[in-house]
Amino acid sequence: MGTDEVVWSGTWVAERLGVELVGDGDGQGPGGLHDLLGLALRRNPKRAHLLVSNVLGKHVPQLPSRVYGAGFALGEDVRKLLGEEAARRAVVLGYAETATGLGHAVADGVGVAPYLHSTRRPVDGVATAGGFEESHSHATSHLLLPEDPALLAGEGPLVLVDDEFSTGNTVLNTIRDLHERYPREQYVIVALVDMRSVRDRERLEEFAREIGARVDLIAMASGTVRLPADVLAKGQALVARYDDTAAATAGAPGTAMGAPGAPGALQGLLHAPPVAATPARVELGWPGGVPDGGRHGFGPAHRALLEDSLPGMAERIAGELPEDARRVLVLGFEELMYAPLRLATALEERVDAEVRYSTTTRSPVLAVDDPGYAIRTRIVFPAHDNPADGPGARYAYNVAGAGFDVVVAVVDSAADTPELHAPDGLLARLAAHTGHVVLAVVPSYTPGPSHMPGPSRIPGVPQRQEPPMPEPLRGPAFSSYAPEDVGWLLQDLSDVELEAPTEEREEAIQSGGAHYAESLPVEYQPSPQYQQLFMAALETSAARIARAVATVTETVLAERSPRPVLVSLARAGTPVGVLMRRYAQHRHGLDLPHYAVSIVRGRGIDETALRWLAAHHDPADVVFVDGWTGKGAITRELAEALDNFAATTGIGGFDPEIAVLADPGGCVKTYGTREDFLIPSACLNSTVSGLISRTVLRSDLVGPDDFHGAKFYRELADNDVSGHFLDTVAARFDEIADAVDADVKELLSADRAPTWEGWAAVERISEEYGIHDVNLVKPGVGETTRVLLRRVPWKILAKRDAGADLDHVRLLAEQRGVPVEEVDGLPYTCVGLIHPKYTRGATGADGKAVAAK
Repeated sequence: MGTDEVVWSGTWVAERLGVELVGDGDGQGPGGLHDLLGLALRRNPKRAHLLVSNVLGKHVPQLPSRVYGAGFALGEDVRKLLGEEAARRAVVLGYAETATGLGHAVADGVGVAPYLHSTRRPVDGVATAGGFEESHSHATSHLLLPEDPALLAGEGPLVLVDDEFSTGNTVLNTIRDLHERYPREQYVIVALVDMRSVRDRERLEEFAREIGARVDLIAMASGTVRLPADVLAKGQALVARYDDTAAATAGAPGTAMGAPGAPGALQGLLHAPPVAATPARVELGWPGGVPDGGRHGFGPAHRALLEDSLPGMAERIAGELPEDARRVLVLGFEELMYAPLRLATALEERVDAEVRYSTTTRSPVLAVDDPGYAIRTRIVFPAHDNPADGPGARYAYNVAGAGFDVVVAVVDSAADTPELHAPDGLLARLAAHTGHVVLAVVPSYTPGPSHMPGPSRIPGVPQRQEPPMPEPLRGPAFSSYAPEDVGWLLQDLSDVELEAPTEEREEAIQSGGAHYAESLPVEYQPSPQYQQLFMAALETSAARIARAVATVTETVLAERSPRPVLVSLARAGTPVGVLMRRYAQHRHGLDLPHYAVSIVRGRGIDETALRWLAAHHDPADVVFVDGWTGKGAITRELAEALDNFAATTGIGGFDPEIAVLADPGGCVKTYGTREDFLIPSACLNSTVSGLISRTVLRSDLVGPDDFHGAKFYRELADNDVSGHFLDTVAARFDEIADAVDADVKELLSADRAPTWEGWAAVERISEEYGIHDVNLVKPGVGETTRVLLRRVPWKILAKRDAGADLDHVRLLAEQRGVPVEEVDGLPYTCVGLIHPKYTRGATGADGKAVAAK
C-alpha cells in the first residue's frame, strides 16, 4: 500500500455515493468523526456503506494501547455515571462479532462488573439465556450463553456495548428481549460513535418511556450519516462493478487484493498465492481457570488472574520474534478479540518494534486500494472453527501490503484445526505477506470441571494446585428431582453397603468408636397410617410453608444478592432450596442456580464443594440454605468451617449466615418464620428429599479432593413424595403473595439479630435431665422427628397443648415405645432427647428404647 499523503479514509465512498458524516468534531482532528471513522462498501443487501472504525481493532490495524484505552475510558465514564454502588450491581454486555473486545475493555474500565458478550457459536451443554437479531448485519442471530444462568437476572444496571450506535435497532431488540425476562430500572448504552438520526433518537426515548426504564448513552463522538435516497442502489452497482473487475484480474481465489479498476481510481492488485510454511508456535502459559473471553462470562476475579499472567505471556511471544522485526501485527480471530488485544498491549510495552492489532472477520467488505478508502486490501481464507452455520469465507483486512515483518495469529483451541493449517488456510495466506508467522493458541473455555473461573483469594495465603473436580450430580441419574432443581455436589455411593442397625450406630457414636457420618441408619419405611398423617399435615400446612418460603426468599433477594447462588445443606435444606428457587422463578422470573452440599457436625463443610463453588461463582453471591434451626450447632459449625477454609486455602468471601425456613432457636437473621411448627419434609427421610440419603464422610470412601458421599435410593421410587411435596407448596405461592409483601416489609425494618435463645434452653435441659451433653438434646419439631427416625430416643418433651403439629411425633414415639412428657415453659413445640450413655442393654427384646435406670 505504501506511504500516502494524509487523506480521510472515507473520501472515496463520499465522492461516489454522496455519503456525508456530520457532527461535532467532524474534521480530521483527534477524537473527531473523521479521526474515528472511515467508509467502505458492504456486500450486504440491507445497507450499502460500512462505517469502518479506526479504534476498534477489527478492520484497521491500530496501536493496541489506543484500542484498549478507548474502551477502558468509556468504562470509566460508565462507572462515574452509575456510582460505586450501582456499578457493583451492573453487568456489561458486548455484541458479537465486532464489539466483543470493546465491551470487555469497557467492563475493565468499570472495574467491578462481570462481562458477557453475545455469540454466534453455540456450545453444547450450555443453555441459551436469551437472543436477539441484528437487523442490518449479514449474520443476524445472537446467542447469550452465560455459564451462570443468573448473570443477567439481577436488577442492577445493564450496560450494552457496540462499536457504533446507528439506528438503535440492535440495542432495542436486546433490551426488549431481556426486559421481558429480567426487568430492570436502568440501561446504559455505550458506543465509540453515536450516529443516530433525530428520529432514531426520539424512538429510543419513546421506547424507554414504554418500558418504564432509564436509558443513558455514552459515546466518544456523535453525529449523523447523511445518505442520498438512491444510496443503496448506487452502492450495490458499485460493488458489482468492482467485484467483476477484481474477479477478471485476480485469478486464484483467496488472493489478497484491492479491487482494480479504471485509471484515477488508484486501485491496485496484490497477487500473492499462499505459501507453504510452518508457523512458529508459542506456548502462552494461559492461566488456568481464566476464560478466553466473555462468551460465558468473565468476572473481576478472572481479570485479576489475567493481569498477573500477561507479562509472562508477552515475554514468550517476544521470544519468538526475529531480532530485526520493526512492525508486528497481533491478529485476533472473529469473536476472540479481547485475549489477543490484551496480549498485544502487553507486547507493545515489552518490545521496541511498532505493534499493531486487528482481527479476522466473517463480514464481507469490498476492498479498494485507494488512500481515501478504509479497506485497501483483503485476505480471503476458509473458516477454520467448524462454524454451526457451515463452511464459508473469512477475511483479514488491511494486512496484505501493510509491511508487517511478523504476524502473531491468536486463535482459540476450537479454531486450531486442520483448516487453519491447510494450504489455502489463514496461516498460509498470511505467510505470503510477511516474513514470519507466529501462532498462539488460547485454550477455549467450556463450562465444566476443568475450566474454572478464579475464586476470591485472600492475599498472602499460599495457593495449592487444584486437581480437576467432578461435575455436580443431577436427576434423574442421581435423585428424583428435575435436573434444573438442584445440582448435588456429592459423589454417588449407592453401591456401597453403609446401613447399620440404629442401636449399633448409637453405641458406636456415643462410645467414640465411630462418627455419625461414617454410616447410615436403615432407611425408615413409614406405615400407611404415618403416610396418611404426612399427607394430612402437608395439606394443612402448605400455605404456611409457602409463606415462609416466599418470605425468606424475598429477604435474601433484598439483603444478600440480587442473583444469589442457593447452596442448601443436604439433606434437610435441599427441599427448601428447591422451593426457594421455584418461588424466585414464579414471582420474579429468576432462574437461580441451586446446589446441595454436605456439612457434618464436628467435621465441617465439604471443602471440595467449596472449592467448586468458588471456581464457578462469586462466593459473595452464595447463600447457604437449611430447613430449620434447632440449637444452632450447624450455624456455628458453618461459621467456623468457613473461617478455617479461608485461612488454609486463601479462598474467602463466603457468608456464614444461613437462610432457613424456620428459626425457632433464634440463631439466624434470615428466616421465613421463628415459629416452631411442623414442616412436613421433616416427617420423612429420603422419600421427601429426592430419594437421597443423609451424607457420608468416611476416609476410605472420601479422599481429600472428593465430594462427600450419599446414596440414591432408587428402589424406594414407589413411595417417593418429593415432587408432590414441592408441587403442593408451590401451588400456594399466588394466594400468599399479599401477606408475604407485608411480612417482608415488617421483617426488613425489624431487629432480627440472633438471640441464641434455643442454645440457652438446650443447655438448661441438658443439665436438668442429667444428660450433660448438648449434642444429645435435639430441640424443635424437625430435630425431634430426626431423633425418632434415625437415633435411639430416650424421651420426648412436648409443649403442653401443642396440638396437631405433634401428631406425627406422638405416632412415631408410640411406635418406638418412647414416652412423651408434656412440660410448661418450653421455648420449642417439642424437644427430642437421645438416649444418654447408650448400650445395647438399654433396649428390650423388641429393640424399643426404654427409660434409663
